[in-house]
Amino acid sequence: MPASATAPSRRFRTLALPLGMLTVAFLAFALPPYLGLDPARTRLPMPEDAPWFYPALVAHIGFGSIALLTASLQVWPWLRRTHPTVHRWSGRAYLALGVLPGAVAVLAVAPFGVSGGLTGRVANTMLAVLWLGTALAGYRAARARRFAEHREWMVRSVALTFSIVANRAWSMLCIAVFAPEVMSGGPFDEAALAQAVGVSMWLSWVVNLLVAEYWLHRTRHRRPARPALRDADRRPVPVTS
Repeated sequence: MPASATAPSRRFRTLALPLGMLTVAFLAFALPPYLGLDPARTRLPMPEDAPWFYPALVAHIGFGSIALLTASLQVWPWLRRTHPTVHRWSGRAYLALGVLPGAVAVLAVAPFGVSGGLTGRVANTMLAVLWLGTALAGYRAARARRFAEHREWMVRSVALTFSIVANRAWSMLCIAVFAPEVMSGGPFDEAALAQAVGVSMWLSWVVNLLVAEYWLHRTRHRRPARPALRDADRRPVPVTS
């Protein structure tokens, strides 16, 4: 089959499109309460003894939104092959305008968070450290032109980036398991709700990272398939004496 006939199907055989659509839907739901910079509209309880909490939270949400949007471009193989300059600049935006400031903002917020209790605070702090570390490791590998290593670190980084999206599903599941009364609107146990939120914070990034590692393990030593021979290429080998 001609290359021009197979290119369109290969171009969109990627996670970039579904991840991009998921990102837009998630941001349309998550961003509006913070656009007016009104602490009263936040979905998270504010600690009373941390006046920097809300500004750091808004900063994390803003930079995290950039990380989500640019991550969708980073996982698009066609873009990387055909427009490497766009890939490089979107990667720089992912790092410099997304992960780096977003992770620093999380480190200013996570140790003082109220929801999820101690379990949630530890989970979010570890997430911020790993999010920052994987992105920096990927950047250093790219600078050293170790592109296979760069690819693996960036897969891990993107998996951690999308943990915030996965957390919405894990939160609903954990609340249904640990504090089902919340779902029905009746009286509920605050400790059970905190446990549910804390467990969901761990699951949101640990499961994502495990899936990424499994995928990397499956594809690390995969050899490219040999192209099928055309009929014209199936010629008998001449026998020499």
